[in-house]
Amino acid sequence: MIETQIEKLNLELPPCPPPGGIYHPVVITGNLLFVSGQPPLKADGTTIKGIVGKDLSLEEGRLAARQTGLTMLSTIKAQIGDLNRIKRLVKTLGMVNCEQGFAGQPQVINGFSELLVELLGEQNGKGARSAVGMVLPGNIAVEIEAIFELY
Repeated sequence: MIETQIEKLNLELPPCPPPGGIYHPVVITGNLLFVSGQPPLKADGTTIKGIVGKDLSLEEGRLAARQTGLTMLSTIKAQIGDLNRIKRLVKTLGMVNCEQGFAGQPQVINGFSELLVELLGEQNGKGARSAVGMVLPGNIAVEIEAIFELY
């Protein structure tokens, strides 16, 4: 289903990013898939960088979060081979690179959430979620980790 939706929406998955440290990009235990934090990688392999609310607008941050979702799907596909194994989104932790006082983290992470709803539907594309602000490595605009249930 998700592979069909990606084609139908004419979405392009970026290249799978290499791990930035000592960790597994994904871990499967039982029927749960845990995805390590993913950056907003564009199709050309470059990363969307900047502080949301200073260097990037809230809308640019939202688009970076959406792109992070595509990066995450690329990572999952590289690790398990078939995105159609994804049954539903369980939990999202969205981290926004922002300065103290910025309060739009939930609206930024909506870019990721909207993408998952488009791909998995209203019921399976929504999960539990947290959206927080912090300083992110490499000045990336957004980092998102997630847990999915697999078929």
